[in-house]
Amino acid sequence: MSTMDEPTPGGISAGAYESAQQNPDFIELRGRYRRFAFPMTAAFLSWYATFVLLSVFAADFMGTLLWGNISIGLVIGLGQFVSTALITWLYVRHANSRLDPLAEKLCHELEGSL
Repeated sequence: MSTMDEPTPGGISAGAYESAQQNPDFIELRGRYRRFAFPMTAAFLSWYATFVLLSVFAADFMGTLLWGNISIGLVIGLGQFVSTALITWLYVRHANSRLDPLAEKLCHELEGSL
């Protein structure tokens, strides 16, 4: 028996996984994930880096008071938490509607090939 036919711990052969990777549905699933994850990651990292750079190089601007003792830096810093929650919500919504149905279909196909 070749290593391609040997079952993995989950009981599915490595060959089955390799053929699943060539499946057009898997390629579509991977594309859907990447089209969401990569731009969102780039946007968040840019937003975070901007906050850090402003904190270091524009301390006077970040220290500008808006209301009472609430500064621009505090508002932007709290915005980091808000944006993280928003990105999480967007990803869950994206995964539930665009990724999970296709992933379940592929999983059933792969398990059916046992």
